[in-house]
Amino acid sequence: MKAVVIGLVNLRRMLRRRANIFFVFVFPMLLILVLGATFGNSSTPRLGVVATRPGPLTRALIRQLDKTPEMRVTMVSSYSSLLTEVERGDLDAGIAIPAGYESVITSGRTATLRYIARPGVTSAQIGQLVRGAVDKQAALLGAARFALTQHAASSFGAALDRATQLSPSVPPITISQTVAGKAKLPPTLGQFDEGAWTELVLFLFLTAMTGAVAMIEIRKLGVPRRMLATPTRPGTLIAGEAVGRMMIGLIQAAVIIFGSALLFGVHWGNPLGVAAVVVLFDLVAAGFGIFVGTLFRTEQQAMGLSLLLGLGLAALGGCMVPLEFFSPTMKDVAHITPHAWANDAFSKLVAHGAGIGGILPDLGILAAYAAVLLVLASWRLRSVLVSAVTPQ
Repeated sequence: MKAVVIGLVNLRRMLRRRANIFFVFVFPMLLILVLGATFGNSSTPRLGVVATRPGPLTRALIRQLDKTPEMRVTMVSSYSSLLTEVERGDLDAGIAIPAGYESVITSGRTATLRYIARPGVTSAQIGQLVRGAVDKQAALLGAARFALTQHAASSFGAALDRATQLSPSVPPITISQTVAGKAKLPPTLGQFDEGAWTELVLFLFLTAMTGAVAMIEIRKLGVPRRMLATPTRPGTLIAGEAVGRMMIGLIQAAVIIFGSALLFGVHWGNPLGVAAVVVLFDLVAAGFGIFVGTLFRTEQQAMGLSLLLGLGLAALGGCMVPLEFFSPTMKDVAHITPHAWANDAFSKLVAHGAGIGGILPDLGILAAYAAVLLVLASWRLRSVLVSAVTPQ
């Protein structure tokens, strides 16, 4: 019971600082948003369309664009607004249909459409889709113009109506598609899913590591020495420190999991499996943080190493770049870190729908990490506490 009280005191001490609240709870959610918007499996690409005084042909082209399942069409009021929205990233690309589109085509001239897009793979994909829709209408217009000139149709409109009626009877060109290799990430993975679990792993560990500074602070204040002067055993104090670190980590994990589910629609998969990964990785992070807190005498030393290890191990373990993009050799190297095993477990739960049985090997490795680190941390902390109360 006394260990829980010590843990609650550590938790209250952390929550007293507003900066801690921001970096522990708010900052991870902002990073999930940024990473998901930048690198996540994006939703359907958005195409803006400007049509000034649209006629039948303009509306037909817009319907053809809108029927393309791989993109979503949004009408925009003016070209300047379209340019602004594309520049800001609100739209992936845009097309402007001129006001005289109908008259130019019926007179036999070539109409020019203005297409703008942001640089990148998505804009290139939208460009192909737009060209496909325009080419489909151009084929009808070419057939109508041929009928008008070669078969003495009464008017271009009549020729176009006839070409439209006959077009369904024209045999389509069949394209066979073969997928070579295997996708790096499953297509069912949501835009924010991978960013959510990698940031959870990153911040659980980083928060525990930076908590080493707090341990040095309370040692300087003589809190452990005064507590050991009461009927409090060193083992109770060690357990209290571990419980405090775990409480902070579990609260942070709950905020990230429920917050990302509510705000970004992240589906975390099997609840029991998620809870197991969080608890075991939280134990790993707590053990590592306590161990680092016993190695140094000043806050500056502990903070420098904590940030270096926290960010370095996270990058190596797949929290910055997904493990799926690592080479086989680098993937093997990454698995010297507990982060890689936690990321693997979350990938199986979130991306592949595995249950807790599917992540038992990952849980076993995390449990081994936790056991070793907590034993080392307890041994070091006991040595530090005993030396603090031993008369010189």
